[in-house]
Amino acid sequence: QVQVVESGGGLVQPGESLRLSCSASGLTMRSYTVGWFRQAPGKEREGVACIGINRDDPIYVDSVRGRFAVADDSGKNTVYLQMDSLKPEDTAVYYCAAGPPHYYCGGVAYDYWGQGTQVTVSS
Repeated sequence: QVQVVESGGGLVQPGESLRLSCSASGLTMRSYTVGWFRQAPGKEREGVACIGINRDDPIYVDSVRGRFAVADDSGKNTVYLQMDSLKPEDTAVYYCAAGPPHYYCGGVAYDYWGQGTQVTVSS
């Protein structure tokens, strides 16, 4: 049985950093396209970042480019989302998802989703 789990969320002040982790059991993350999504209250879920199976050239939504970074640790079967210079508008539940293997991660239909982790940015 496949299980994807996010962790690392919390409450931080504007300008601070968080690192979210996405780990999985029942699948090898390195063999999957991995996407990060978020959903704020009253808003639709949006794609934040994704990375293909060769783990280079990740894609970021404009609002986070330059502040967020996706990284892979195959040894721990984990993909991270490093979030720096956080803003109040980054407040949301963040989800990780694993999808079919592609070099280009844009437009991938994801198969496995985590339960989400809350990120709150507030002074």
